[in-house]
Amino acid sequence: MEYRDFRDGIRLSAIGMGTYYDPPWIFLSMLGVYRGREMKVKAIREGIMTGINFIDTAELYNTEGMVRDAIEGIKRDEVFIASKAWITHLSYDGVISAARKSAKRLGVSYIDLYYAHFPPVFHSIRDVMRGMERLLDEGVIRYIGVSNFSLKQIVEAQNSLAKAEISAVQMPYSLADRRIEKDIIPYAKQNRISVVCYYPLGHGRLASSMDQRLVEMVSKRHGQKTKAQIALNWIISKHENAFPIPRASNPAHVVEDAGAVGWRLESDEIIELERAFGKLNP
Repeated sequence: MEYRDFRDGIRLSAIGMGTYYDPPWIFLSMLGVYRGREMKVKAIREGIMTGINFIDTAELYNTEGMVRDAIEGIKRDEVFIASKAWITHLSYDGVISAARKSAKRLGVSYIDLYYAHFPPVFHSIRDVMRGMERLLDEGVIRYIGVSNFSLKQIVEAQNSLAKAEISAVQMPYSLADRRIEKDIIPYAKQNRISVVCYYPLGHGRLASSMDQRLVEMVSKRHGQKTKAQIALNWIISKHENAFPIPRASNPAHVVEDAGAVGWRLESDEIIELERAFGKLNP
């Protein structure tokens, strides 16, 4: 597995594992129905065995308990766990309570990276960041992140912190959706903020619709590669501070995704891929 710097000497696998599945999963799990739960836990566990140490979850996903089961028996410092507070808990007191409950569901004494899942609706960003700093002081979390924030909101969140810094932003990013290249990625690079990329396969489109000509072009130089591996490597090759987090739902797919690291697309290959998918970008 290939690792890259997060911050403070922490090295994360260049590819992580996401545990958002789909709205039906969330709805059914609220009713106590966990479709394919055993397979999903096995997939996360398989990823850990391949060397992936970065796992992403959220209270909304109802997968924190699955992550707990997947990491059972593994030393706490061998996995880096991120979770998120849902918008109904984005207040000073709410985010503190939500983080503590998430840590309990995860079966851990602390959460490595804790995000505001979306910009707060009912309270100010400043209130949420004050709560985040208290969580830091109490050791409930180690790093603060924001998810689905605009650049203006990211800057406001950073300016609201008295002692800490925003360590990560989580946004949709892939060959099929490159909107954050305009502002958020440059800002993140300038300010040593990691970019965690969800939907890195464009909701599966990139793993199915990529022209076979592109696959053959890459495979000729780098050995046989799949469409998913190429799409994930495009992110890793372009940005040293980016971490794609494809969904971990099937052990075989997780092993395939792990093959996206340890090699780099060349500049002309990147150009060809971006040209091919340019029409998909807003």
